[in-house]
Amino acid sequence: MNVPLRNTSPYGWWVATLVERFEYDHEDKNNPRRRCRAWTNTVIFKAEDREEAYSKAIEYGELIKTDKSDWSDDKGRKGKWIFEGLSSLLPIYDELDPEGTEILFEDDLNVTVGRVKGWVRDKKDLEVFDDSEQST
Repeated sequence: MNVPLRNTSPYGWWVATLVERFEYDHEDKNNPRRRCRAWTNTVIFKAEDREEAYSKAIEYGELIKTDKSDWSDDKGRKGKWIFEGLSSLLPIYDELDPEGTEILFEDDLNVTVGRVKGWVRDKKDLEVFDDSEQST
């Protein structure tokens, strides 16, 4: 089977988004509508092809699960982090350059200029400049 060029990485770099969530031990595991805390983690890594990239991303996600021991809060509730899987796996088309490398892009058609301008944030509004305490 020929793999389309868009699904290959000429330099072997890949980016994956991993999904994990926290679950208390006492929760009703049969209720998919229950609320939880969830994280998505974006990682980059080297792999020869998409199959190896998928395997490495899953392996990385499984390590997240084992690296985080069972946890309890100040109310005595116990729980653990659960790796759910991948929400994205994409090739990076260029070699990584310390001066900057495009690793992802989106192509949006038929978007108003006003909407595009609305995507842009002032420096102070970028996430990396938000030094406020976040609730845990």
